[in-house]
Amino acid sequence: MSDLSASKDAVETDGSGAATPSPWLALKKLFCRVQDWFTIQPTAVKMMVVVVAILIPLTASYSFALWQRQAAVAEQVKAMAGASGTEQMWTLNDKLPVVFGSGSVLGFLESRPVDRITVVYKPLMWNVSERILLIESQGKLYAYYPSDMETKIFTDKAVSASWGSKLVFVPRSELSATSLDMLEKLDERFAGARPQSEKDGWKAGVSGVLSAALTLGLLGFLAFHLKGQFKSLRFIEPNQVHGSIDDLVGMDDIKSEVRQIKDQYERRAEYAEYGINKPFNVMFSGPAGTGKTKLASYLAKELNLPILFHSAANLETGFVAGGSNTLARIASMAKRRKRCIVFLDEAQDLFMKRGGHRKFDDDTQNMLLAILDGVRTKSDAEIIWIVASNFNSESMPMDEAMLRRFQMKVDFRLPNKEERRAIIDHYLDQRADKVADGIDLRPIVEVTEGRSPADLETIVNQAGITAVQGGELIAGDTLMHAAERVLVGNVNANTTKERERDRRIIAIHEWGHFLVDFDLERKRAGGDWEKILSEMKTIKISLKANPRNNALGFVFHKQGSNLLKTKSDIEHDVRVLLGGMANEELFFGEEGTTNGAHNDITRVTKLLHHAVAEMGMYRKTRLNFGALSDSGNRSVDEETRTIMELQSERLYGETKTLLARQKPLTEHLAGKLMDAGEMSLKGALFEIRSFEAACFSFDSKVGLNGASSAEPTPDAAA
Repeated sequence: MSDLSASKDAVETDGSGAATPSPWLALKKLFCRVQDWFTIQPTAVKMMVVVVAILIPLTASYSFALWQRQAAVAEQVKAMAGASGTEQMWTLNDKLPVVFGSGSVLGFLESRPVDRITVVYKPLMWNVSERILLIESQGKLYAYYPSDMETKIFTDKAVSASWGSKLVFVPRSELSATSLDMLEKLDERFAGARPQSEKDGWKAGVSGVLSAALTLGLLGFLAFHLKGQFKSLRFIEPNQVHGSIDDLVGMDDIKSEVRQIKDQYERRAEYAEYGINKPFNVMFSGPAGTGKTKLASYLAKELNLPILFHSAANLETGFVAGGSNTLARIASMAKRRKRCIVFLDEAQDLFMKRGGHRKFDDDTQNMLLAILDGVRTKSDAEIIWIVASNFNSESMPMDEAMLRRFQMKVDFRLPNKEERRAIIDHYLDQRADKVADGIDLRPIVEVTEGRSPADLETIVNQAGITAVQGGELIAGDTLMHAAERVLVGNVNANTTKERERDRRIIAIHEWGHFLVDFDLERKRAGGDWEKILSEMKTIKISLKANPRNNALGFVFHKQGSNLLKTKSDIEHDVRVLLGGMANEELFFGEEGTTNGAHNDITRVTKLLHHAVAEMGMYRKTRLNFGALSDSGNRSVDEETRTIMELQSERLYGETKTLLARQKPLTEHLAGKLMDAGEMSLKGALFEIRSFEAACFSFDSKVGLNGASSAEPTPDAAA
């Protein structure tokens, strides 16, 4: 799990220590993101964006110029209005005959007597008007539709001319129906001679709308692409990474490797003097959840470098060359940044040997090989490529050319017992005021054997959720319940609640597993019940259904502490797995065995195949025939099959013999389990001791025990 948190905006700290948004940093970050997006786009998209970006100011400038010119005309109209008398405002003498004026307006005014000049106007936009001049002279109205130039000259003359005082302005909206009808006919007459300002009005509007539409369209296009693109391709700035490398508990050996990368990067010149000047290609490998992503982010923070996270599993887009194109885009973004870290996670497919059935898989690997090649420019050498995989070269055959590209390989591992305790303590300390005092972490540490730090964090978080819902503090039982929820799954009792037949079969089956394991642990402990309680891996036997693996019951147990398994350990594991079906056969006959043992039989088959085919057990020679098979080919030769069948038959017979002696005990335990629904290891041991004590007492009464026998007591396990 990553400890990254992408903040919404960059922040600065003011004098009071409070974090305040910084618009400048946010704008700078946005501009950088746009640059990254532009860098990885194809040429056609780049040209389209450039053309649209150029059209936006051009159309805006054109609209502005037209509106400026129309504003000048509007000023002229205002000047004309100021020169008219107010006593005749808003009136029009529509009783006089109307004729179309000939010649120019000014020529008519200079040569004819004028009684009144009526300007009928209609606002077209906020700064331009449409106007018709009606000049009353000698009992007639002479109609004119002046051009822009005529209007300007007319306005200038009106200030000093004798007819300037006879100007009257009438809004078209205030006219009577008769006058409006007359003006509509005049509009038809002057349709081809409208002034340029009116024609420019719609041009300015269209140009302005076009400019706004292009602007909004470009912003929407960029926002859509940025949102989609940066879900997978986005640099995280170092100040957005929460925590530090010191927050990783344990793993000192792994952290020392990362510190070596930091030292080599910070002192590149000194290392170059010793001939160490290869590009920074680092390979992280190890189980999932061991902190590979966190460590990469903390390295970026310590080096003050932006880091890009991308899952190699998402490189392929379903199109030919999709993966290689995505890698090329990532490389382009990294080169633009010059100093950065690129982290490719889940890259096990990229490490597989080339030459598969799908050519585009090889194309993606070849592109990565080219990017990671040692022949680079000086600036490229400042880019750190970290490629992470959940496997290593020992557990999976890898491409040798790919492996040679990495100058440093860091192998992650699962935490040991002390580290698990420290990790759980670390997460509990983060919520110390909600944790009960004196909590015993030994059970949870033992249960989580073989679990990753991410699993431990999830368990503590789940314990917190349970504590919140119950209104209580986090305690030991809360942690154990959370561990069961995370490791086993969300179980329920409703699946088999009213099915007594199924519940009895499940109980018999689960006690078969338990009693086979108990028999061996009892022999190892020499009858010491306290030691059995501490050494047995079983934690709980339950009749609750587990949807995660479609099981109608389960045995919750911890992982073994031994990293290496002997031949006897493998045989014991097989017996424990076969114990469920063997117990079913003992109680219900061969015809009564169920398919509930399907998962057990599958695991037995894999264990025996590993022992016989891969480890050479039960053979005269120690050879791994599985290594000769191609990847994915699980064919079994006849000799291996025969040996596996013989050993399975032998171990199954031994298991049945062992459980046959425990049949009365199984009957007793099954009844108790059906009543309780689930039973802890402590409760199971108490029931076993109680049953044996009762049997001993009965045998003593009927004279079946020797006089020197000592009666066992059940209270030691209570």
